[in-house]
Amino acid sequence: MDLRVHTVAVDSDAPLLSHLPDAGGVVWLRQGEGFVGWGEAARIDAGTGPERFSRAAEAWADLLESVTVMDDVGIAGTGPVAFGSFAFDDRSHGSVLVVPEVVVGRREGVTFLTRASATDDLHDTPPAPAIVAEGPAPRGDRVRYAGSSVPDVLWLAAVAAAVDRLEAGELEKVVLARDHAVWSKEPFDARDLAWRLAERFPSCFTFSVDGLVGATPELLIRRLGKRFESLVLAGSARRGADDVEDTALGEELLGSDKDRREHDLAARSVYDVLGPLCDDLAFPGVPELLRLDNVQHLASRFVGTLHRADDLTALDLAARLHPTAAVGGTPTSDAVELIRELEGMDRGRYTGPVGWVDRTGDGEWGIALRCAQLAGARARLFAGAGIVVGSLPEDELEETRLKLRAMQGAFGEELS
Repeated sequence: MDLRVHTVAVDSDAPLLSHLPDAGGVVWLRQGEGFVGWGEAARIDAGTGPERFSRAAEAWADLLESVTVMDDVGIAGTGPVAFGSFAFDDRSHGSVLVVPEVVVGRREGVTFLTRASATDDLHDTPPAPAIVAEGPAPRGDRVRYAGSSVPDVLWLAAVAAAVDRLEAGELEKVVLARDHAVWSKEPFDARDLAWRLAERFPSCFTFSVDGLVGATPELLIRRLGKRFESLVLAGSARRGADDVEDTALGEELLGSDKDRREHDLAARSVYDVLGPLCDDLAFPGVPELLRLDNVQHLASRFVGTLHRADDLTALDLAARLHPTAAVGGTPTSDAVELIRELEGMDRGRYTGPVGWVDRTGDGEWGIALRCAQLAGARARLFAGAGIVVGSLPEDELEETRLKLRAMQGAFGEELS
């Protein structure tokens, strides 16, 4: 496919979501910057298997060979850009890269418009994007709970079985997830969900790719030239009703041996991948607190410089990192096998990489957390918890309930 791609700066300080006319478009936003896109100039279905990442990366590189680019802005994310979402398990379907026909982006304070087309009409300056929405539309029908793939009592038994395997020394950590199905009499709108999530969680990465919509606090990798950054989250607690209780809960989380062990395993899994690729790698020896609207996490931020950047794109780095111990476990292969045995559902793209990559290899990839898979008037919401020796099944179930509230609030549906 021969594509022509033209990027120009535009005069707009409106919220990016206000330009998105298509409920099925792509979204990647944080603190007002990022992208929205619509239409489909190209689509790469990556298939299944451990080769799904390399298959997508090779197809993206092949596509770029035939692209004619006019880039009047010249920053990361301008010119041709692909938005992707990948399945957690290599046996699952749905891994995809999408190149929108139109992208409106804002990075480094610059707002820009990118058009991709197979025609020759891109030499003229594209028109400024229209304002099509001022905010999320009110829902006309209430959202109803439709059950879970695994009832609570059976999920508790699965966690207990996992703890037994951990205590027997078969592995150090495993992450078990559960789903929460909802339905309505009218289709769910990913654009409206993205509005609500971006407003409530501005410090998270709000995303929407091919029906998967959410707001993740966890940055798997950001690559800008040789520089990269990764934010590891593992170990969680609820927020307090006031500052005193909130501080006490945070201090308890920081002092929790169980949560620190869980976090250290996740941080180590990132260090082991990125360390050999770097000239330098800075990270804290002790995690800090990351507080969100509904939950607080133990967090460790990695910052470093790659030996070289021309042969490792942001997508390549995401592929090497996935799955971290924050969403899979330790050792990785044993944890994935135990997830297949005990979890009782197909995660799909939940806990898989989600994000974007441009023609230079720069990009950002998060872990698809606090998310839902939409299917018309039905949706599956997801949450998970890290299990280590000492985990109490009832505590882990409560942790998933806390995490589910982020998406339940976006849908307007809360559990009692």
